[in-house]
Amino acid sequence: MLQSFTNEPIKMKFLYLIFIVLLFSLASCNDDDSLPQGEGQLIIEFDNRIGEENLELNTNYTNTNGEPFQLSKLNYYISNIKLQTRDGKEFVVPQDSCYFLVMEDDEESQEVVLKDIPAGDYSQIVFTIGVDSLRSTMEPNKRQGVLDPANGMDDMYWTLNLGYIFLKMEGISPVAPADQDHKFYYHIGGYGGYDTPGLNNIREATIDMGNAVAQVRTNKAPEVHLHVDVLEFFKNPSTISIAAHPAVMNDDYSKTVSGNYVNMFKYDHVHN
Repeated sequence: MLQSFTNEPIKMKFLYLIFIVLLFSLASCNDDDSLPQGEGQLIIEFDNRIGEENLELNTNYTNTNGEPFQLSKLNYYISNIKLQTRDGKEFVVPQDSCYFLVMEDDEESQEVVLKDIPAGDYSQIVFTIGVDSLRSTMEPNKRQGVLDPANGMDDMYWTLNLGYIFLKMEGISPVAPADQDHKFYYHIGGYGGYDTPGLNNIREATIDMGNAVAQVRTNKAPEVHLHVDVLEFFKNPSTISIAAHPAVMNDDYSKTVSGNYVNMFKYDHVHN
């Protein structure tokens, strides 16, 4: 009787240990099962703005320098997109399917659809504004779709040596020269090619979504909404005056312009 009595607590402890091991095993299995699997889509919407207002072409606005203006055109290239999770995992969108031309006069172009994205919770988006030097110098058969000069692309291409126009902004302002019908324009490109070795206006924007995440799933395509604020073009970090610089192309001042327009892109919200 004494032996039986003393063995009972040992048996209970043994059974308790088995129970704990099984509990942890089940929890581990549940964690693995909860990880998102498969692939899905992610949509990035580029919403061109004037501060808090939606941008409309051929509409009167005033920039932060007090200069009245209207825009008749706003185009820019988005490329080399990378998606990052909060724990440091990164997915690089395959380059052959990672060039987009966003145009204010083409609403469909303002929604960039990324396909075959590994399921996950993404909190940061990194992309290039422009077209990288490698793609700019590839054979024409490697530059199709929005990169194909033969398609017109709204005249977003100069020559092989000068490459693509990364951002094109055109409009009118009473402070622009009267002998140019008060027109102004910013055609910014330059990837450091051998015609302009010191001119490299390729810029990279990092969009941090804060506490939010884009939940990519096989049955869920989140939409990340970005504001692209034209007023930032004229003020951040440098003051750009239409009166002082009504026409900028591939000159040294274009670096000031590209240093500003990278700051136009801001996270607004996400629809999961």
